[in-house]
Amino acid sequence: MGKQKKPTMAEQADRHVLYQESVQAPDSDVEFFIETYRALRGREAVNMREDFCGTALLSVEWCKTDPKRTAVGVDLDKPTLEWGTQHNIVPAGMADRIRLVEGNVLDEPDEKVDLTCALNFSYCCFKTRDQLRAYFENARRGLKQDGILVLDLLGGTETMDELEEEREGDEDENYTYIWDQAKFNPINHDMTCHIHFEFDDGSRIDKAFTYEWRLWMIPEISELLKEAGFSKVRVYWEEFVDSEDDDEEMEGTGIYHDVTEAEQQESWVNYIVAEY
Repeated sequence: MGKQKKPTMAEQADRHVLYQESVQAPDSDVEFFIETYRALRGREAVNMREDFCGTALLSVEWCKTDPKRTAVGVDLDKPTLEWGTQHNIVPAGMADRIRLVEGNVLDEPDEKVDLTCALNFSYCCFKTRDQLRAYFENARRGLKQDGILVLDLLGGTETMDELEEEREGDEDENYTYIWDQAKFNPINHDMTCHIHFEFDDGSRIDKAFTYEWRLWMIPEISELLKEAGFSKVRVYWEEFVDSEDDDEEMEGTGIYHDVTEAEQQESWVNYIVAEY
């Protein structure tokens, strides 16, 4: 009998772990939620709804910040919800404070919350104005009268290009994260994006995640939110400074400001906050 072949790093990897490490920054997001709600409403937000919640890592981070906080996560993908329960919610001891719902974010909300979020551009799966407005209307129905909806959005001149961007992991990580903007249609702004992972042993996970989105613009999102009944829409733009490593590069500070005017950039990711 021949020697058994050792599994590659790609074969041993868990794509959900890779996603959480390379894409998500739940501590930063939750900090923004807490500070923004406090600034706008003068009180603490307690309960949150995470639409398109996936593994519910964000919900766990939310509940970690205060023993009074609770969360409900909504997602269509049952296996991902089960993974999140097993790997995130139960180990964190949050099973009694986080409720996961296998369902459509367009379904009528069964409880009202202080804050609803839809991050990682997940709502961009809605490609028509009617579909997106319907989602915003439903999100508003699930909010208390002083509630807020928090979205993030990507943009910049490079988002309309077909390109790949690589980012190496931290020192203790053995892979490179690859963001692949595979296709963009300038007629309707449909875009296809993939996430790949390439490992130090040369193995690779192609299309670990694939997204079929419409690249929405900030004015479109703002108009649809107001059409859906939100009273005010704010854009929080990240503050950039000169990079220490490259005089021609700018890097984000993680600090966001409520603005009505900003300079265009090659690439940006910012928050949009809609008030009930």
